[in-house]
Amino acid sequence: MTDAQLYTIIALGLYAVAMAVIGVISYNKSKTLDGFLIGGRKIGAWATAFAYGTTYFSAVVFVGYAGQHGWNIGIGSIWIGVGNAVLGCLISWLLLANRTRKMTKSLDAKTMPEFFAKRYDSKEMKIFSAIIIFIFLLPYSAAVYKGLGALFSAVFPGVQTWVWMFIIACLTAVYLVVGGYVATAYTNLVQGVIMLVGVVCLIIAVLCHGSVGGISGLIENLGAIEGDGAQLTNIFGGSSFKFLCVNIMLTSFGTWGLPQMVSKFYGIKDTAAIKRGTIISTIFCVVIGCGAYLIGSASRLVLGGELPAGGVDAVIPTLLMKVLGDGTMGLILLAIIMILLLSASMSTLVAVVLTSASSISVDLIPALLKKKIEPNKQMFLTRSLCLVFVACSFVFATQNIPIIVSLMSFSWGVVSGCFIGPYVWGLFSKKITKIGAFAGMISGLLVVGIGTLILSLTSDLGFAAAAAKSPEMGVIAMAVSMVVVPLVSLITKQKDKERVEEIFKCYNEE
Repeated sequence: MTDAQLYTIIALGLYAVAMAVIGVISYNKSKTLDGFLIGGRKIGAWATAFAYGTTYFSAVVFVGYAGQHGWNIGIGSIWIGVGNAVLGCLISWLLLANRTRKMTKSLDAKTMPEFFAKRYDSKEMKIFSAIIIFIFLLPYSAAVYKGLGALFSAVFPGVQTWVWMFIIACLTAVYLVVGGYVATAYTNLVQGVIMLVGVVCLIIAVLCHGSVGGISGLIENLGAIEGDGAQLTNIFGGSSFKFLCVNIMLTSFGTWGLPQMVSKFYGIKDTAAIKRGTIISTIFCVVIGCGAYLIGSASRLVLGGELPAGGVDAVIPTLLMKVLGDGTMGLILLAIIMILLLSASMSTLVAVVLTSASSISVDLIPALLKKKIEPNKQMFLTRSLCLVFVACSFVFATQNIPIIVSLMSFSWGVVSGCFIGPYVWGLFSKKITKIGAFAGMISGLLVVGIGTLILSLTSDLGFAAAAAKSPEMGVIAMAVSMVVVPLVSLITKQKDKERVEEIFKCYNEE
């Protein structure tokens, strides 16, 4: 066993114990469905802010996005981190947090499908949105497993990837099933601190590497790379400007319609906590988002311009071993970074699993059975489904099932494309009708579905061409949903104006 492996195992063991302890401590606060799903609406600013940030950024951001875009685009890729912090975090909190908290509390809605059902008086929307969440968030969680498995395999080359994914699944299941959202929020706080410390240390280590030479050296040395220097140092992404804009919009505005993100606003305790949480989460996202892409943009220098055997997905793992693989302090920092990436991914994974499981136990099954399930049975069902979802996402990640891999490419765009219009407009406008909201939801799905069909049939690459264009289709779906909802509402009738007026009274309270 190498020193790097020893330090990583020790750090992993300590981390696992801490997560299990938090889960057990949180059990008493998670005995009711309200406590299990949204923490009884009593979660403070720091825990909520870190829960939002750690759910936003997983190992996929570091291993996939930062490695790929940093290598191909260079310094301009940092704009994705800036966009995530400003549009995906700051503006989202300013516009949506307080309205979401007040309206979901007034409606007693604990999930996004439940919000749609009560805001628009539509069981059909509840069923439809629950199915969308189930189909597209499950493969997203599988992608998180794969990213983490690849990362740990770089440190433990003799251990198969599925072993690490299994360990991750067990850790996730323990503290989620036992402690629910309360455990998740407070483990996210711990995970967030680890992420901040780890990213700052990694930025310093990478910039101080001999091949980089600080910020000025980064720009100078990238510019000296023959053939690609101008591209890698172009602040606006050079030839990748359009690609950069699409990814900024998808990964930033996409959070406005993702149930695992906006659900964090359900549980925050008051307006004062929201004000503090806005500042905390924005700072967190600036450090993590911009830091990840800054590290990725330095990868060509650290790796000598040679793409690793595993392609762009192996860029960050290889960089870590190169920068931190020698010396006691470097190895300790490497272990911290590994826990950082584990923390980022587990928080995302837990949020996705909790969202997916509750969409079935709280929204889909009662709607299909057309009767209310007893609270204790619904709690048991929700905990059980959390275990099932963890197990299923693990299996999908290990088997490389083609349709699951394909759905991963579309998950973010489809889910947000369906939900962003009905959700955002539903918080702000009394004039939005049930038909308008449902039209926006369906239009988001149709944009991606029809676009995928056309590209698959007209391109020589078939479905692969559609998968490559999934970010563009996701952005278009979100835009269409935002436009269709108010337009259709203009030409359809609001059937129960008194009910809507009663709903919006929540903004006058407190």
